[in-house]
Amino acid sequence: MILKGFTALKSFLEKPRNIVVIGHRNPDGDAMGATLALKHYLDKKGHNATVVVPNEYPEFLHWLPGSDTTYRFDWQNSQSQKAINASEIIFLLDFNTLHRVGHDMQNTLEKYPNDFALIDHHQQPDDVTYMYSDVTICSTCQMVYQFIEMNKDLVLIDADIATCLYTGIMTDTGSFRFRSTTSTTHRIIAELIDKGAKNDKIHNNVYDANSYNRLLLLGTALSNLQILPSYKTAYITLTTEEKKRFDFKKGDTEGVVNYALSLKGIIFAAIFIEDNEQNLIKISFRSKGKFSVNQFSRKHFEGGGHDNAAGGKSLLSMAETVTKFTTLLPTYKQELEESYED
Repeated sequence: MILKGFTALKSFLEKPRNIVVIGHRNPDGDAMGATLALKHYLDKKGHNATVVVPNEYPEFLHWLPGSDTTYRFDWQNSQSQKAINASEIIFLLDFNTLHRVGHDMQNTLEKYPNDFALIDHHQQPDDVTYMYSDVTICSTCQMVYQFIEMNKDLVLIDADIATCLYTGIMTDTGSFRFRSTTSTTHRIIAELIDKGAKNDKIHNNVYDANSYNRLLLLGTALSNLQILPSYKTAYITLTTEEKKRFDFKKGDTEGVVNYALSLKGIIFAAIFIEDNEQNLIKISFRSKGKFSVNQFSRKHFEGGGHDNAAGGKSLLSMAETVTKFTTLLPTYKQELEESYED
């Protein structure tokens, strides 16, 4: 764990401040839950906090308390820039390095004259003035809860904050099934329920709000599933044409890679998705056991994340990207065979 400048940050926040809270590009449940929960907490402490995210986030997260006050940097650029320029500090949540916000927003943040405070659980974070980094914690939302606890402010957690935090912990732990889900996580979840988080409603809003087209897209993704049993690996591809066919919306491919990982005997899974907006192949990696997809992605696909969940990208074509991926597997055959312990 890295805890840097906490006492100074606490002192800085003793009087009302203009604050911006930022999540990563393509925000997921943990990013939105953490940023909105921190905003609500800071507002209750007398600050003026604004959430700014780089781009659109999935429709199944739009119901989160405070979502309607969030600015999108790509779409509401003038409002976002105004909030950033007026802020006295910026909190960076659920990402470890500035390039995770995308090129345009990164350029703006690199010119920011004031301090950053980072709360994140990804490996190898950038060094900023104030840091709370812990790669052993399952989600940034759990870290926000513990940040509030460090400030002895748990009494300020209301139903809205509890709902946001529960959502991020639930989504980043795969509904509490990943190895990073600890007894501490479950105790925090119990506290959040006691403080007003409606677990059944939250689960329904996130996981039971599929459109017909999203399910058809899932069917296409599963029909593209390829299995490489010699390497205990499976992967999925989705092209731009396939996404257009089913009226693709942000978030429609969320969690699809986990279907590949759910296959018996598979410990390494990937999904390759054409992204015409960024002119690249977007990649998600998942693994079981000791095989680190964080290291694999950092070394070969300009990405990173966690040992069992990471992202990456490729500027090659889909066919070339898949060939590169499959060609790498023999090098990792022994690691893959030894990764998972029953």
